[in-house]
Amino acid sequence: MKRNLVLLLSFCYCLQSYAQLTPFEQSKDKSYTSTYTEVISYYKNLAKQQSQMRLFNYGSTDIGKPLTLVVLSKDKVFDPAQIKNQNKRVLLINNGIHPGEPEGIDASMMLVRDLLKKNHLPKDVVLCFIALYNIDGNMNRGQSRVNQNGPRAYGFRGNYRNLDLNRDFIKADSKNALAFTQILNTWQPEVLLDNHTSDGADYQYVMTLIETQKDKQNPVLAAYTDKTLTPDLYKGMKKNGYEMIPYGAGEQGLPDSGIVSFMETPRFSTGFAAQHNIISYMTETHMLKPFDSRVWATYAFMQNLISICQRDARLLGAMKKQVDADVSKQKTFALNWALDETKVDTITFKGYAAGYKTSDVSGLKRLFYDREKPYSKPIKFYNTYKASATADKPVAYIIPQAWGKAIDLFKLNKVAMSRLAHDTTLSLQMYYIGDYKTGTRPYEGHYIHTNVKLSPVDAKIKFYEGDYVVYVNQPINRYIVETLEPQGVDSFFAWNFFDSVLGQKEYYSDYVFEDIAAQLLKKDPDLRKKLDDAKTADPKLAASAGGQLNWVYRNSPYFEKTYLRYPVGRLLTNTKLDLQ
Repeated sequence: MKRNLVLLLSFCYCLQSYAQLTPFEQSKDKSYTSTYTEVISYYKNLAKQQSQMRLFNYGSTDIGKPLTLVVLSKDKVFDPAQIKNQNKRVLLINNGIHPGEPEGIDASMMLVRDLLKKNHLPKDVVLCFIALYNIDGNMNRGQSRVNQNGPRAYGFRGNYRNLDLNRDFIKADSKNALAFTQILNTWQPEVLLDNHTSDGADYQYVMTLIETQKDKQNPVLAAYTDKTLTPDLYKGMKKNGYEMIPYGAGEQGLPDSGIVSFMETPRFSTGFAAQHNIISYMTETHMLKPFDSRVWATYAFMQNLISICQRDARLLGAMKKQVDADVSKQKTFALNWALDETKVDTITFKGYAAGYKTSDVSGLKRLFYDREKPYSKPIKFYNTYKASATADKPVAYIIPQAWGKAIDLFKLNKVAMSRLAHDTTLSLQMYYIGDYKTGTRPYEGHYIHTNVKLSPVDAKIKFYEGDYVVYVNQPINRYIVETLEPQGVDSFFAWNFFDSVLGQKEYYSDYVFEDIAAQLLKKDPDLRKKLDDAKTADPKLAASAGGQLNWVYRNSPYFEKTYLRYPVGRLLTNTKLDLQ
């Protein structure tokens, strides 16, 4: 009887241990990635057994499922405010934003279990894992990444609305992005990691890495990541057998031509995090390496990052406070960036010799990489950017309440705002959109504006009770300025939030306005002189009766003042306002 009881207990233990294996681990060839249902079921079962783990659901994605956040806390505190009061750090890890790049999904499932089972949770860092971000794409399962070496089946890059969710953070068209923003601003991480898989040239590395570009990062954080955190991650991964290289080899041609560091603007998770003064990384395992190697490399990277965050927990907290204070006082903000090709570093690169052979498809030359010919040699690394557009912050921005999406996103991002207590005429600076370029094809559902030219004017503008006042003295200043200044690479204007101001609403009939225009020129000699000067400067205008009539209309009191006027006002003086 006793022997049978021992066997039964042993059998039950084996069953429990097997049940805690992930679907990836249970697959014989280790080329299986979990479905959404399997992921959530796994975490729910694990949470039932672990008091240091809790699941939170946020919002709703475009397919109707909430985002599930897995939180690990050594001392079992799961209230974000209390965690901050305890002076603990928060590390947020995002998985499956591109479901065809699922390594983070499976690696995180194993890591969460192992940290709990082995009692290896960090004491000063709370770990938050977004179990699977692009649920929509994960459920659209197949084999859409033709160049990739496994897994057997995986999700699709786009979500249910065919949006690339890693281009959606600043514009937040998807419900997924709204839920993510809620998570980010609720838990306020000091560090963010987003797990991915790359394509491109073939080389010897399993893992490549994107970090917040140092020149666009706050100088305090840039000094720490450039001199300490990033080098230590590279050392740790090399020790684990996964030597890394910066992402981008082969993006500009063959790897021999060098690597250009990736400039992650706010449409990307890491660029969006930088606006919140958060250190951020993006792993990019290489698609041609076996799936299990990519999963374990991602597992190792997360281990290293967690270890360093625990080691530097106090420093990370102190830096975040300093940076928040510095950004609150910062006066000038970069809005766009350009690569400085005059500054070049050199790094050692381990690649494969590239060659050409006859294509079996076309009969012409085709590129291939010869894995029988590995090499190690120095290549150029371009890692310096300079601001190509800047703006000085005003005292405050005035946003008419009519522009609801901008207001809603500001609220979601915890931007402090006040509202006018009554209708108020303010003397401030307004922009007129002088010129801009727009793509001829949609990008992520938008026709993005670039090369924006502005004509600032001082004006008295009437705003209304309930319109919003945003003082630019906050830790979130980067987000405020970079979204509201039209020249920003990922500004709200660039993403078409304010496009209705680009359309003229009132016009005139030529035969009626002819007599009015003649009277205007007769009564106003200065207007007549300006027209004559314009005709002298522009022969085409001089030869066009309609053009001259339109010139008079546009320079008359009848022309609509709001045409091409950017609706957000810039309050340049510390004016006393009556606020709600």
